Amino acid sequence: MTARRDDDALTWDGDDDPTLDVGEPERPTLPDGFTAVGKDAASIGRKGDTPTVAPAAKVAAGGERAPMGNALLISLGILGGIYLLFTIGWVIGGLRLQGTARFLVSPIGYQVSLWLAVIAPLAWFATAFLLTAGRATWVRLAWLIAGAILLVPWPFIMVGAVGL
Repeated sequence: MTARRDDDALTWDGDDDPTLDVGEPERPTLPDGFTAVGKDAASIGRKGDTPTVAPAAKVAAGGERAPMGNALLISLGILGGIYLLFTIGWVIGGLRLQGTARFLVSPIGYQVSLWLAVIAPLAWFATAFLLTAGRATWVRLAWLIAGAILLVPWPFIMVGAVGL
């Protein structure tokens, strides 16, 4: 932004209003007799109070974590999509091999192992996501990538949707 408002690329009538230049955002305050409740209740003061600790410092002191960044959210979405495709691949590949597997394994044993293989990608994603909640971001991504490598639906890759 430039020093003068007239030099901005887009100006509107009334942009020179002195109330628009507020500087730093003010801390919200409550009148006497009211009590703040909820997530950021500690950061709301009383009228006439001077803030001694910045609200951001209170959040850090309270032990709350910072929100996930855009790159992590996109990575989690891509990995979640991969795990969902792996689940679909295990269903298709496993059902395609069902006729061949009856010569090798009992039908009940095959059904149990098939549905455990179908559930495995979703279980890995949920477990890795929940158990690495307090860890560094790279630890969470490492576990999710390791699961994506280990849980490749080989029956679908080797036989495909057309199959035997």
